[in-house]
Amino acid sequence: MSKHKDTNDPATEKQKCLRKIRSFVTRKGRMTHRQQTAIQTLWSEFGVDYQTSLIDFPQLFKNDNQIVLEIGFGMGKSLVEMAKYAPEKNFLGIEVHESGVGACLADLSQAGITNLRLINHDAVEVLQFMIPDNSLSTFQLYFPDPWHKARHNKRRIVQTKFIEDMHQKLVVYGIIHMATDWKPYAEHMLKVLNDVQDLQNCGQTDYAERPDWRPLTKFEDRGNKLGHGVWDLLFKRVR
Repeated sequence: MSKHKDTNDPATEKQKCLRKIRSFVTRKGRMTHRQQTAIQTLWSEFGVDYQTSLIDFPQLFKNDNQIVLEIGFGMGKSLVEMAKYAPEKNFLGIEVHESGVGACLADLSQAGITNLRLINHDAVEVLQFMIPDNSLSTFQLYFPDPWHKARHNKRRIVQTKFIEDMHQKLVVYGIIHMATDWKPYAEHMLKVLNDVQDLQNCGQTDYAERPDWRPLTKFEDRGNKLGHGVWDLLFKRVR
């Protein structure tokens, strides 16, 4: 019998179709000493290893407080600030870039925060295998890669299937909050959110005013002064 794999095998073709399109490109940037030290010394306390079983949030945080999930927190400055000023909530941040995880760990330790945990992995897989249904009070996605070129639009993390999956992870009346500084992506986000059943727009118009809980970044402030737009989208699960 030939050992060569049949390229026309239906199972093989199915695997090709199921191959996941990534919404990010992993950068192998140099980590600072501060970031490396933070990962080595703080991960055991504030890090959550990727697994294919559901997180027990009350056990993880030692309380039953609301859970706020943020995907793609970058260097974590705004996430640390939000956790600091909302100690009555628990925060879980997911970031694929290790340097950002290290920076966030260092900052949360310096701020004396205990209500924040981090995962260093692909958010789509974390959402699929680790986040229980009906467990999140808020989902945050701020300034994701817009993948400007039309041929790359399929790489955007905000797609119908992703939002449908996120809908299931929210509690009833839980919030989806997204923001972008790229108008075509804002329009794409709005269309996807409007197309998913049982989600309701919380804004007075299509887009909402920036809520107080989302910190204004230096980059965003500079863009505002230059007349650049930022679009916030607030939707809630109604059932």
